[in-house]
Amino acid sequence: MRKEQFTFENQDLYRKICGINDTGVKNLEKQLEIDLIPRGNGFQVEGIPTKVEFALDFFRLLETNYRDRPDRDFTDQFDFGYLLKQATREKKKEERKSDDEPFKPTEKILTTYKGKHLYSRTKNQEKYIQSFLNNLITFGIGPAGTGKTFLSVAMACRFLQNGIVDKIVLTRPAVEAGENLGFLPGDLNQKVDPYLRPVYDALNECIGFEKTQEYIALTKIEIAPVAFMRGRTLSKSFIILDEAQNCTLAQLKMIMTRLGRNSRMCISGDVTQIDLEHGRSGFDRVVNLFRQTEGIGQVFFGKEDITRHPLVETIVRKFEEL
Repeated sequence: MRKEQFTFENQDLYRKICGINDTGVKNLEKQLEIDLIPRGNGFQVEGIPTKVEFALDFFRLLETNYRDRPDRDFTDQFDFGYLLKQATREKKKEERKSDDEPFKPTEKILTTYKGKHLYSRTKNQEKYIQSFLNNLITFGIGPAGTGKTFLSVAMACRFLQNGIVDKIVLTRPAVEAGENLGFLPGDLNQKVDPYLRPVYDALNECIGFEKTQEYIALTKIEIAPVAFMRGRTLSKSFIILDEAQNCTLAQLKMIMTRLGRNSRMCISGDVTQIDLEHGRSGFDRVVNLFRQTEGIGQVFFGKEDITRHPLVETIVRKFEEL
């Protein structure tokens, strides 16, 4: 058994690591397989010598990473856990590679209407943001909770605010997730609303409810089901196709050919949550068709990119075992 003392130079970092009612300490003890006893602005670290040494190295890494991060004011338990997974993988590899540098975001995505600065939280999210900047069409492929929809909406708001595009076009296949909802009353927007609720939530978080409603009234934000896209040319627009795994091959071809001048397009989906009959989804085939195509970027998210509640990652892993 080995005992060591580690004191953090930054008191804010120490408080964030501890979390509310020391929940962060309990999580770290479980993940690092050691005992942590809070002492001042640090911990007394107790456990097997190799585990204690790894914990001390990890705390030093946290300090260095926190000092260099542009989003340090918004870091939380997810960011610490993500760095710990990186550090664990590096230890298993025995030798560190240049592309395994501890993650810190470089590109601010957007400042929300509440003044919060949004940054990517994982390496793949950072690649996703860079793909929007460098490509005309970006595919986002991965499980639930990895930020595919939210990040695309945030980037669309940024492009709109900066005058790069004149409007945001939101579309999604009106496919029910294993339920028969029956007839939906109301106008077109009201009929499509239930299917685009995650997109609305992202818009409200980025630019606020009032601005979202104003932009919809001014047609700066347009909502339409996939079926209503036929025959249109969308110029100077940011087009977001969400839940693309529920589109057929013909629908995906139709949507992709709507791209007009000075436009961007995001096509995101999760191949593990297809609500169409087996074999009807064209998402996988289109992703494979456009691999390594100039002007089209593809970002594959993994379970390690899930930024929702930590339990979501466990849920995804368990369902993969079925």
